[in-house]
Amino acid sequence: MDIKEIQNLIKFVAKSGASEVKLEMDDIKITIRTGSDSDTTIVHQVPAAQLQPQPVISAAPVTEAPAPAAAAAPAASEDSKYITIKSPIIGTFYRKPAPDKPLFVEVGQTIGEGDVLCVIEAMKLFNEIESEVSGKIVKILVDDSSPVEFDQPLFLVDPS
Repeated sequence: MDIKEIQNLIKFVAKSGASEVKLEMDDIKITIRTGSDSDTTIVHQVPAAQLQPQPVISAAPVTEAPAPAAAAAPAASEDSKYITIKSPIIGTFYRKPAPDKPLFVEVGQTIGEGDVLCVIEAMKLFNEIESEVSGKIVKILVDDSSPVEFDQPLFLVDPS
């Protein structure tokens, strides 16, 4: 694994919102932690003859990660009257069932309990995410084809 691949992995993890990712391959161990003031990346290369890993790279903190967290605090207070629909699984978020099909829901659309809001692909399986509440879609919090984490907010719904 070369430095460019490691840098791309760091960028991907920072954008995904994951707090920690560990990757172990034959001769390399990578741990990437984000979401705190001291974001770190640790890379270990383990020679076949040695048992103890040796640090090779310690990357600088990703500056993009703390900024959205700070901006989310004021938004949470004004969105407190809305119900947040969260991801039940880790996977890739899609707003439509197929590239040539219409979107499941739009902002401003009224939804009912049991309506399909999106699909999340996990391990080549497409899981339909259904609404557990009735109301009006106020905001879609995730971009189409983006990776999502367990319990990550996906939609804001006004129940009134």
